[in-house]
Amino acid sequence: MTTIYLIRHSKTEKTNSILNNDSLQLQNEKQFLSIDGELLAEDKMNNSNLKNIDALYSSNYLRALGTAKYIARNNNLIINIHEGFGERKFGVSNWNEIPEDFYDRQESDEYYKIGNGESQVEVRDRMYKSLMEVLAEDKKIAIVTHSTAMLFLLMKWCDITKEHISYNDKIIANTKVDNCDIFELIFNNNKNLINIKKVSNA
Repeated sequence: MTTIYLIRHSKTEKTNSILNNDSLQLQNEKQFLSIDGELLAEDKMNNSNLKNIDALYSSNYLRALGTAKYIARNNNLIINIHEGFGERKFGVSNWNEIPEDFYDRQESDEYYKIGNGESQVEVRDRMYKSLMEVLAEDKKIAIVTHSTAMLFLLMKWCDITKEHISYNDKIIANTKVDNCDIFELIFNNNKNLINIKKVSNA
C-alpha cells in the first residue's frame, strides 16, 4: 500500500499589489506565510500522521514550501519541488480580468477557463498525473498543495457539493478546505485508490 497525505498550505500574509509589476501568476506564486501561518504550520505539521514520512513533495509556490519545511524538519527530509502540484492557473494578467461569476462557472463546468488559464479538468488531470508519478509502493508520502487544486483532484473519486465531500456515499469532510487540512489517500500496489478520509488536525 501507498499512503498519500494531501495537505493545504498554511495562512498567507496580506499584501498590496498595486505597485507590483509582477504578473498575476508570479504574484500568486510569491504569496508567503504570515506569522500566524508559520505558527499554525509548525503546530499542524506536527500531526502524528505526518511522522515517518518517506518522501515529501511541495508545489513551487512559496506558501506551500513554507508549510512543507516543517514536515521536512520533523522527518529529516528534503523537499521535492513539483510544479504539477501548483494551484489552478487563472491565465490573465491581473485580478480585475477575472469575471465575477468565474468561480461558480468553473465549479459547474469542468471545461470552463479564461485566457491562458486552466479548466477544472485540466487541473485534475495535471494533479492526477503528478500523483501517479510520485507513487511508490509501501511508502508514506506527503504533498503540500492548494485548496482548489486539491478539490479538483478529489473530484476524480468523490462527490463534492457546496457543503460536503463524499466518498463511497459517505460524507468525509466539509467542502471548505481550511489552511493545513490533511486528506489521507490509500492506494494499492496497482495504483488504484482504495480509501480517502480527512485526517484529524489535532
